Amino acid sequence: MKSVSHSISYQNQIRPLALNPFQISRLNPPSNYPQNLKLPHKINTKTNVIRSSKPKSQEPRLTRKKIEDEGIPVDFVKTLVKFKSRYNYIRVLEVSRRADHPFAGSRLLLLDNPGNIHSISFLVKFLTETYFDVFAAFPPILPPGPLGILGFGAGSAARLILELYPEVRIHGWELDPSVISVGREYFGLSKLEKQNPDRLFINIGDALNASVRDGFAGILVDLFCKGSLIPELQDTKTWEKLKRSLRKGGRIMVNVGGSCVEAEDPRIDGKLVMEESLKAMNQVFPGQVFVLNLGKRKEDSSIALTGDLPDLDSWKELLPFSLRGYVSMWTLFNG
Repeated sequence: MKSVSHSISYQNQIRPLALNPFQISRLNPPSNYPQNLKLPHKINTKTNVIRSSKPKSQEPRLTRKKIEDEGIPVDFVKTLVKFKSRYNYIRVLEVSRRADHPFAGSRLLLLDNPGNIHSISFLVKFLTETYFDVFAAFPPILPPGPLGILGFGAGSAARLILELYPEVRIHGWELDPSVISVGREYFGLSKLEKQNPDRLFINIGDALNASVRDGFAGILVDLFCKGSLIPELQDTKTWEKLKRSLRKGGRIMVNVGGSCVEAEDPRIDGKLVMEESLKAMNQVFPGQVFVLNLGKRKEDSSIALTGDLPDLDSWKELLPFSLRGYVSMWTLFNG
């Protein structure tokens, strides 16, 4: 889950990056961290293989290549749990470490019929090579203060951020308590909570009502329902409300999806929903919406960021090497 790049000068949008001590990553990335940043997006549950994209190159940037015919035979995939909750069709899949596939050794959380992936964790590596890694690059450009995660899932983004930034406090919101229960049982969320009792706070309820005292330093938005961005994100009133929940200097980073996101309703066009969401954001943050395009081919996917573009070199210096490639990929939304 997870626009068209614009060739444009950033000079009017660049601002110095405030180097807040608590936001400097403590990770000294090992040499075997992946330099190719792939983004497989969804599981095809209608066939006997898992489909994925392959990296276009070994450059440290996220691109998508045409979907290959090969996938993972079902012999390498195990379903750990499958049930319907009040809000979702929940499935947890485990991919064998023997599989020749980017998801080898992972657990995947699927929450809709088309099989869009909502959370991922690996047994033997830290970064996910998905849009969650882009989310992990967010804290260094925020002022001090709590980070909100709206659409917490099984905690993929939280896990990365808590490890990379020792002083960040996270307040997560998830509508479906069953998703949190699955996260605790199958994705190590219980352990993460026990390890970070003063840094991780999970709330069950409507994420659009999220608030903390004195406002959020930053908000990560990852809100999908039935395979599509929730309709509230195409409404300017939603972005006005979220803007009011930020403290001075705060920002929002959003998974705005794209044509890669397959909705349960075939009449819903993921790319159109993405564009309408970006337009609504831009009305509330005029000239301050930037887009990171994760796939420039047929199945695109994008992340949006609010606020003036920070100094890119300073931002890169605060990130582990494997995340620095994302910094130069942001372009001003001109929709």
